[in-house]
Amino acid sequence: MSLLFSYRHLYYFWVVAKEGGIARAAERLGMAVQTVSTQVRDLERALGHTLLEHAGRRLVLTEAGQAAMRQADQIFALGEQLPGVVRDAASGPRMRLAVGISDGLPKLAVRLLLEPVMAEPHLRLLCHEDEFDDLLGELALHRLDVVLADRPAPPNPNLKVYSHPVGQSALAWYAPPALRDEATRGFPQSLASVPVLLPTTHAAVRPRLDQWFERHAIHPRVVGEFEDSALLVTFAAGGMGVFPAPEMIEDKLLARYELQRVGTCDGVDEHFFAIGTEKKVQHPLVQRLLPGRR
Repeated sequence: MSLLFSYRHLYYFWVVAKEGGIARAAERLGMAVQTVSTQVRDLERALGHTLLEHAGRRLVLTEAGQAAMRQADQIFALGEQLPGVVRDAASGPRMRLAVGISDGLPKLAVRLLLEPVMAEPHLRLLCHEDEFDDLLGELALHRLDVVLADRPAPPNPNLKVYSHPVGQSALAWYAPPALRDEATRGFPQSLASVPVLLPTTHAAVRPRLDQWFERHAIHPRVVGEFEDSALLVTFAAGGMGVFPAPEMIEDKLLARYELQRVGTCDGVDEHFFAIGTEKKVQHPLVQRLLPGRR
């Protein structure tokens, strides 16, 4: 591959831009000012554009210089990662698992769903959180090995993905200590008077919660709705309100956040799915996530 410029010259330019001047860059590099200046001019000649110009006593980036700087930032950031990448590759085989986490999925449940793979000694786990539809697109492009979600993938002839149930959990109501007594007294009708926190409609369980309120003729006093379940728990633990959560994470809610159980959200379950591109799962780590294949 033939290059019009030297990466060494690009590095000197990058240091000059970072330091805000040739003298400071030369000091950092342990080189003569004239040498650094010459290297930057060589880069400008190779690229055919001025990258730095004087503004009073300061050197500032031109438009071309700003574009070059953006690219240089990416190049040298990758360079800094190179030793670690090589070290990891040389240290032995890795079991890579790229997981998409749907934004509607309770975050405390994710660790439990991934529990079957966490003992893998050579695991390299990559987790990416995004909206459900965007994750399915990434999955279809094979950028993810599996998507964990609170709903199955909808039928779509253009997306060949398959949904595998991995479990479910009944919901219960939890409260910070200051609200527990009031919430427990006359539960569940008490939810019309105490402050309530709910997931937004991003969560598949939200319509089932709304139906539960209707069934009990409750008009909840909703003071907050959250797309991110971790934020919901954080605000609840801070005393903002009472909220529903899967019973499977109750131990963590009580121990880590000092929340207290109020009552059961009878008839409402949270469902969990592992969505992949194969009807018969081949990835050995994804297989471990599925009940009956562990």
